[in-house]
Amino acid sequence: MPLQAKALGAALGEELTLHTALCRREAGAYQKALQSGEEVLVACTQEKRLFGELGTQTEGAVSPVRFVNIRETGGWSAEAAQAGPKIAALLAMARLPEPEPVATVTYKSAGRVLIVGPLEQAERAAAMLDDVLEVTIFSTGGAGAQQRRYPVQAGKAPALKGWLGAFEFAWTRDNPIDLDLCTRCNACLAACPEGAIGTDYQIDETRCTSQRECVKACGAIGAIDFQRAPQQLSETFDLVLDLGVQPLITLHAPPQGYFHWDGRSLETLVRLRDMVGEFDKPRFFAYKQKLCAHSRNETVGCNACVEVCSAQAISSEKSRQQISVNPHLCVGCGACTTVCPTGALSYAYPRVSDQGVKLRTLLSTYARAGGTAPVLLFHSQQRGQALVEELGRAAQIGAGRAAALQGLPANVIPVALWHTASTGIDVWLSAIALGAAQIVVLVSDEEAPAYLDALRAQMAVAQAILHGLGYSGTHLRLLGAASTADLDRALREVGRERPVLPVVAARFALAQEKRSTLEMALDHLVEHAATPAQEIALPASGAPFGSVTVDRDRCTLCLSCVSACPASALQDNAALPQLRFIEKNCVQCGLCASTCPEDAITLQPRLLLTAQRKEARVLNESQPYVCIRCAKPFGTLKAIESMLGRLAGHSMFQGAAADRLKMCSDCRVIDIYSSPDETKITDL
Repeated sequence: MPLQAKALGAALGEELTLHTALCRREAGAYQKALQSGEEVLVACTQEKRLFGELGTQTEGAVSPVRFVNIRETGGWSAEAAQAGPKIAALLAMARLPEPEPVATVTYKSAGRVLIVGPLEQAERAAAMLDDVLEVTIFSTGGAGAQQRRYPVQAGKAPALKGWLGAFEFAWTRDNPIDLDLCTRCNACLAACPEGAIGTDYQIDETRCTSQRECVKACGAIGAIDFQRAPQQLSETFDLVLDLGVQPLITLHAPPQGYFHWDGRSLETLVRLRDMVGEFDKPRFFAYKQKLCAHSRNETVGCNACVEVCSAQAISSEKSRQQISVNPHLCVGCGACTTVCPTGALSYAYPRVSDQGVKLRTLLSTYARAGGTAPVLLFHSQQRGQALVEELGRAAQIGAGRAAALQGLPANVIPVALWHTASTGIDVWLSAIALGAAQIVVLVSDEEAPAYLDALRAQMAVAQAILHGLGYSGTHLRLLGAASTADLDRALREVGRERPVLPVVAARFALAQEKRSTLEMALDHLVEHAATPAQEIALPASGAPFGSVTVDRDRCTLCLSCVSACPASALQDNAALPQLRFIEKNCVQCGLCASTCPEDAITLQPRLLLTAQRKEARVLNESQPYVCIRCAKPFGTLKAIESMLGRLAGHSMFQGAAADRLKMCSDCRVIDIYSSPDETKITDL
């Protein structure tokens, strides 16, 4: 379907020239644009490499070039005739400036690679790497080549940790034959009467009868020593190639520089050969400890980020009241920022504010071009991007045939993310407020199961809020697709739904602070809600809003919950014995409930929409208890009565000692020193 250059130009506020063969017979127009000094946007990615070569060959070319794919995402679809607004939106998004650079994490690799696996397979892999990498083999058995070309180790209980440039491999060497000293002369194999020595040059001690003929045969080489004690050894490597059936690292997101290889695809070996030198990646996260609800006083509250991380890059440091993120292990999935209720962990590249500019540009341009009910399809830059492009090609090839794939619907706008778990409730609700009809997150086998659970939980919370405000229909979907047919079928269902939306699109900018963005989105959604509720019940899992209920019969107003609350939702009153609560601040971390010595606090996930949400309300209060000697208030009636009841039967708190429990700290000291019945140090 031909593009409507005039309509697109009107939506984008500029005059556009339509090209049909820019990379071939119209290449002169491209080269002329490069010499103009203005930024050039090419709406095709098919010949990106060719355009790059043309740029280097064009004299005086100074313009930066960007590319955007509107072919598979709009033009190759059964609804291509209606895809003009979407194409305009994609062009507008592609023109946005690049996100500001962030701090980077550096890896340094000198090319020392460890290959773990059966000796014969390991040596075959080593032969394809040893011209650029320094190879060491850890043999797990099997026969190898007679000629020793690489250092070979063997042992039990191999363990691996670390990352690219800093792997630490540990094992226990307990076999009598030291492979470093062994010359592979085979004298021990010939001498052993039991055949206990294999072609891997290790002794099977279940068959050995201690005749020690092998020791004599080894002679001056001294590679065999039955008296050698087991040794705990370790060595550092830059890269690891694991050929074992069971991988040494079983994480869904293994560290950079670790490869578990099945021996078939040569792509892994090609990648290994290139991993020598210095490598940088963005520092994907930003952490603000003062906002973190992980722990207080070594009591753990919110543990969501630690539990969801598939790379085990996040660990608890409850003694320091914080979590720790290892930037070298972090793969940038952003799931931790999605489940974080406070915004202590935020996604740094691209920033939430940058994502907000992108979404606002997409949706406003789409609406200005006449589009309705836009669906944002969030997908990854790897498998998700491939599925979207494959669907477009399949729709083009099968056009006009029965049961052909339809391609992306005209109102489905694909948005590539570094990882699909990197956006959450703050971005989704903001997108709905900005005019999106639906948010669809496309997932495949790339995502860890924990990520999918987290996304479902967050979507359940967001959908509960929208339904509670009267916005009926399905606004958020997690779409799993293993093939283009799956994706095509699911998108047909998405396109048929028209959920209720705010009548006016918001214009606010997304803030980097998660709670601020959420508040702005909620304010807009509440303002334009048809039937706003005063209170919305939320799912218990993943709710970032809620109240706490206090059992007044059990609460002694010790106020330990106040000191534990990281968000200042629970507060005391300097003038009166009161426990007060500001619901707007509560993040449902559970630290108050975990800290309470009386088990008097329970969480109540909900979203309160009345003015009371932002006001301090009293959860419990008590009469002050006054000192029986000076009448000064020094505690609460409930707390002192509870203490007296617990100590009533104790031998040390009888008579005058029991009365001192009813005194303030000053009077207690005075009473001890003035009592004639007390033994003083001067009497001893």
